[in-house]
Order: sequence, then structure tokens, then C-alpha cells
Amino acid sequence: MSSSSTPAQAMLAVSGLEAGYGPVEVLHGLDFYINDGEIVVILGANGAGKTTTLRAISGMISTKGSVVLDGDEIRGKSGADIVRRGVAHVPQGRGTFPELSVTDNLLAGAYIRKDSGGVKEDVDRWFSLFPRLKERESQLAGSLSGGEQQMLAVARALMSRPRVLLLDEPSLGLAPLIIEDLFRTFETLNRDDGITMLIVEQNAQLALNVGSRAYVLEAGSIVLSGSADELRDDESVRKAYLGGL
Repeated sequence: MSSSSTPAQAMLAVSGLEAGYGPVEVLHGLDFYINDGEIVVILGANGAGKTTTLRAISGMISTKGSVVLDGDEIRGKSGADIVRRGVAHVPQGRGTFPELSVTDNLLAGAYIRKDSGGVKEDVDRWFSLFPRLKERESQLAGSLSGGEQQMLAVARALMSRPRVLLLDEPSLGLAPLIIEDLFRTFETLNRDDGITMLIVEQNAQLALNVGSRAYVLEAGSIVLSGSADELRDDESVRKAYLGGL
């Protein structure tokens, strides 16, 4: 397994991260990093702290430790400030505004921006990437299928022009063909736009196919880390997350 030391080129470096809810501590001093342009995966069972990790990075909950984005400390900043600095979060369960149209959801994702011309260009761009959203641009988000809502949640996050995209269980509740299409889109965004990604995912095989490295989280602590190939070949990972394959 690879070393846990953080390289100088890390886009996101997390160290000693602690977080929880009220008196309950969920994360116990996490240390991990993501290089610029990487797709990194966090694997773990329900209750391991995966969602809490993304919420902590996004400034949604109180934390201790350090979260450094491209050399700047962002821990303790407001959620809106963290978005402005280049982090976008697609939460578990989609998180769209069901009472707003598809187009208005996208515009809501650009709330930090002042360049109206660029915003319009980005709406058109994400409609071209997700043509099913273009077909439903005037529909209320709440009337979309689960797969369409997930596409919308991703497109809305992209409207802030993030450098780092946090994705929380993007495959949850979706049909296999929709999942495959969605993950191909993640690879396209990473390759063509250079967007760095941290993906929390229970579908370990799928996640390890797109990620370059992965961390395994158990009970709020990282217990394994390495390249996607290393973790795929690790017996304990195969038994726990890959069906023993």
C-alpha cells in the first residue's frame, strides 16, 4: 500500500480531520490527499463516516484539523466561501430544488458568479453534456426521474466552475445503465476539464474502475489506502466490498 505522506502538488490535503454531530465524534483524525487532476475514491460501509467526510470538507459541519485547498486553509470557512474557492459538493440523495425548473436549478448553482454571459454559456454547455436535461429544461426538478435528478445535481454543481468536485454516493438508487453513463461522464469531465474529484461510493468495483487511488474508511478512521489496482487486489477489500471476487 502507498505511503500516506502528502505530495507538494496535492490539490486537496486533509490532516487530523475530526468532525461529528453534537457530542458524537464521527471522524477520528483523517489524513488523506488528492493530487491536481486525480479521481480519488473513499470506500466504506454504511456508518463509516464517508458522508461526514464530504460535509466536513464542504464546511457544512464543525470540524477540527486542517483542510488545505491548493495551498490555502479552508477549514473554518463558510460553505459559500468554500464554493467560491473552488469546491462543489453533490450530496447523497441528489439535493435538487424540486419546486424549481431544471434551468432555474442550474442558475441557482451559479449563485456565487457575477459573469452572466459565462453563466449562460455554462448552462448551454451542461445541456449539451446532459441532453436529457435540455429536453426537460422547463420541467420542475421534482418531476424528473432519479437518474435525471442526479444528472441535474452534478450539472448544478458544475455551474460554480469547481476545481474539486465532491460526489456522495452518485450511483445510489440508479439503474445500472444510468450509472455506467454517469461514471463515463465523470471520466470525461476529469479528462477534458481537469476537474479533481473525490467520490464516496459503495459500488466499489465501479469506483475503483474510474479512480486512480482509494482510501478505505472504517468507523471514522482510514484503515487502508493505495492505488485502485492495489485495493482491488487486496483480499480484505475483495471480501468486504467486491463480493469476494
